[in-house]
Amino acid sequence: MLSVIQQFEPASAPRPAPFLPGEWRGVLNALRLVALDCRVAAHTDLFEACALISSTQDTARDAFAQALFKCLREAVRGKPVFFQPGTVELSFDEAWLIRALMAAKQGDGDSLAFLIRSRVAKIHQRNIAFLINGIARQFAPD
Repeated sequence: MLSVIQQFEPASAPRPAPFLPGEWRGVLNALRLVALDCRVAAHTDLFEACALISSTQDTARDAFAQALFKCLREAVRGKPVFFQPGTVELSFDEAWLIRALMAAKQGDGDSLAFLIRSRVAKIHQRNIAFLINGIARQFAPD
């Protein structure tokens, strides 16, 4: 009897997303590092995380990103995917977050609202917008 062995072609090398300007690549890698740290951290209630940040005068640069990554799973359906720092390929969740950060940095409230409404449960939209705007102020290039 003959057996058939499937041959798999090696995957082509991932390419950078065409919409991601170079300066945003550094922001994405910084956020990926924060996401790595938050994978092992306890998840935080979204409302409590936002309340803690808004009442703290001297917030660390990573505070908004840490709060977002600890709470994002609660706000969106499914488990968000963030790749290792330095990975050229973008996940859907990374592309969504970078687009939201770009909209926030450019003051494009309509685009930001659309992006948030498209992924985030209504009850969490205000808090996620707060965190994304905070990240845009802290991380985003000028």
